[in-house]
Amino acid sequence: MSREAFCVYMTTNKGQTRLHIGVTNSMVRRVHQHLSGGVSGFTERYNLNRLVDYAQHNDPRDAIAREKQLKRWRREKKEALIGKMNPTWADLAASVLGLGSAPAPGWKRLRSLDKLGMTDAGARDDAGAKR
Repeated sequence: MSREAFCVYMTTNKGQTRLHIGVTNSMVRRVHQHLSGGVSGFTERYNLNRLVDYAQHNDPRDAIAREKQLKRWRREKKEALIGKMNPTWADLAASVLGLGSAPAPGWKRLRSLDKLGMTDAGARDDAGAKR
């Protein structure tokens, strides 16, 4: 994932009863925030700490437009989109962070981006194609 990439992402909770859609210019930072409970409001209230989908955009306006589009969709359509990339709804945090497995809940220790060796496994490009 390039430094100039903007990502639209979806998180859910353990029971997959709630979905959150957001946009960020740093997936690593945002995943850390979700895992550590550093995102207040809706995300904190429903413990939305499992990354289940994300797509990369080169232009922030495209990312914001896609976020707004997804937020208007019915849940069934969002679930179908997640199912295309991630049929088991696995937590993709490990692939974003470049770790062997996802950190344990409550994991708060931040590492430098250089030490993470971040990969873009599971990332999609603007057209939705898996990279």
